[in-house]
Amino acid sequence: MMACSTNLDLETLLGNSIQPIGFTANLEHRKLVGFTTASGVIWLFTTREGKKKAPSFSLLPVVACEDILSYCKGTFVHFSGTKPDSYRGADDRLNHCSVELDQQLLGQFLTWQESYQKLLQGEGCRTVPLSGHVGFDSLPDQLVNKSVNHGFCFNILCVGETGLGKSTLMDTLFNTKFEGDPASHSQPGVQLKSSSYDLQESNVHLKLTIVSTVGFGDQINKEDSYKPIVEFIDTQFEAYLQEELKIKRVLHNYHDSRVHACLYFIAPTGHSLKSLDLVTMKKLDSKVNIIPIIAKSDAISKSELTKFKIKITSELVSNGVQIYQFPTDDESVSEINGTMNAHLPFAIIGSTEEIKIGNKMMKARQYPWGIVQVENETHCDFVKLREMLIRVNMEDLREQTHTRHYELYRRCKLEEMGFKDTDPDSKPFSLQETYEAKRNEFLGELQKKEEEMRQMFVQRVKEKEAELKEAEKELHEKFDRLKKLHQDEKKKLEDKKKSLDDEVNAFKQRKTAAELLQSQAQQAGGSQTLKREKERKNNPWLCTE
Repeated sequence: MMACSTNLDLETLLGNSIQPIGFTANLEHRKLVGFTTASGVIWLFTTREGKKKAPSFSLLPVVACEDILSYCKGTFVHFSGTKPDSYRGADDRLNHCSVELDQQLLGQFLTWQESYQKLLQGEGCRTVPLSGHVGFDSLPDQLVNKSVNHGFCFNILCVGETGLGKSTLMDTLFNTKFEGDPASHSQPGVQLKSSSYDLQESNVHLKLTIVSTVGFGDQINKEDSYKPIVEFIDTQFEAYLQEELKIKRVLHNYHDSRVHACLYFIAPTGHSLKSLDLVTMKKLDSKVNIIPIIAKSDAISKSELTKFKIKITSELVSNGVQIYQFPTDDESVSEINGTMNAHLPFAIIGSTEEIKIGNKMMKARQYPWGIVQVENETHCDFVKLREMLIRVNMEDLREQTHTRHYELYRRCKLEEMGFKDTDPDSKPFSLQETYEAKRNEFLGELQKKEEEMRQMFVQRVKEKEAELKEAEKELHEKFDRLKKLHQDEKKKLEDKKKSLDDEVNAFKQRKTAAELLQSQAQQAGGSQTLKREKERKNNPWLCTE
C-alpha cells in the first residue's frame, strides 16, 4: 500500500482533472475504489473507516504501465461483489458486477484531492502564534552585517566606438577619476582592457571592475568585432564554472569576474542603429544585461533625440534584441522601474568639469551657446541611469547575471559534457548516474578505439611486411643482376688482362731480340774500329787520306 505523500506519479495524477472508471467494495472496514481502463486496473483508492480513527486514504498501484497519465480518464462507478482474487483481473470481474455511480465516494475522493493539492502548495501548513520574543527577526540584520563585512563586487562592460565618452561617463558615474590613457583609432583589432578599483562609501566597500572595448568599430572590416567581447564574457563564465566544479571550493572568497551590466554606447547619429550595433547586441543579449545608452546626446536636438529613441526601440524589437528591463515584481521599486523602462535608451552626457551655476558648483559642459548640466534631468538622463544602475537595481543586475545568464551558460556547457537531469524515460537522473553512464560510455569508446587502433596496427604491420618483402625481393633481384654484371665485367677484364699480358710478353721478346741484335752490331762495329786504329798506327800515311 502506498501512502498519499509527495510521490511524483501521484502528484501528477491528482494534478489533472481526472474522472477514473473504477469499482468499490466493502472489505473489512475498507472500501476499495479501482481506477480501470481498457488496459486494466491502474490504481486502487482505498478508504479505511473506524470508530476511533478518522478515515484514511491511500493508493495501491495495481498494473505496471509505461505511461500512467494516459489512463487517467473516466468516471467513478460502484459495483457490488466479492473481493477479487487478483487485482490484475479486476477488469474481467467488473464485467460480471452491477455497476452504478458512487457519488459519495467520488465526493470523498475529490475532497481529499483538494486537501492534497493545498498541502502540496504549502497551504496545509499551520500558523501558530508566539507567546514571546524568540529572536529570528534579526536574520535580516545578520545578513546585512555579514554582507557589509564581506564587501560587494560589481563589474561593468562598456561597449562602444572609440571617442563616445566611455571613460568620462565612468568617472562621472562614480564621482572619481579612474586611471587610463585615451585610446587611438589605429588599433588592428578589438581588445578588452579590464581595470579593478576598490571604492568605499560610508562603511560599504565595493570592488568595481570596468572593462572597456579598445578599438571597437575602428576597423574597416567590422564583421568579427563582437567575437572578442563574447569570448571574454564566456571566459569569465567558464572560470566561475570551473571553480564550482572543484572538489575544494572557495566561492565565498572567490572574486566574481562575471560581467553584471553592459552599457552599450550608441553614436548620436539621429537616424538609426548601425549594423555593427545590432549584430553585437544580438550576440550579447543572452550573455549579459544590456543597457543601451545614447552617448553625447547633446550633439542632437531634443526633437531629434525623441525620434531617435523611438527608432532605436523599434529596431531592437524588430530584430529580437532583448535588452535589460528593470524589474517590476518588487512593489517597493515597481513604479519607478516601470517608469524608467519607458525611458530606455537613456540619453547621456558625461563630464568631470565643475562649473559654477548660481551659488553651486555643478558638473556641466560649457558651450558657446550655453551650459549643459549633467545632473539636470531636463538636459539628459544621467540621473536616471545612475539611479537605475547603482542606487536601485545593482543587486538585481548581479542576481540576473547569476540566475539567468550564467545558468544558461552552465546548462549548455553541462549538456555538451553529456550531463542531464532526466534519463530517456523522463525519470530523475542523478549526477552519479550520469557520471557512471559517461564513464561507461567513455570506457566503451576507449575500448572501441583501442580495438580499432589494434586492428589498424595489425593492418599496418601486414602492409609493412608486404612492403618489406617486396623490397627484399627487389633487392635480391638487383643483387643477382649486379652479381651477373660483375661477373661479366670481371670476365672481360680477365680477357683484356690476358691479351695485355700476351702483348707484354711479345713486346719483351721483341725487345730482347732487338737488344741482342744491337749488342751484336755494337760488337761488330767495335772490332772494325779497333782494326782501323791498328792499321793507322801501323801506317801513319793513312791519316792524310
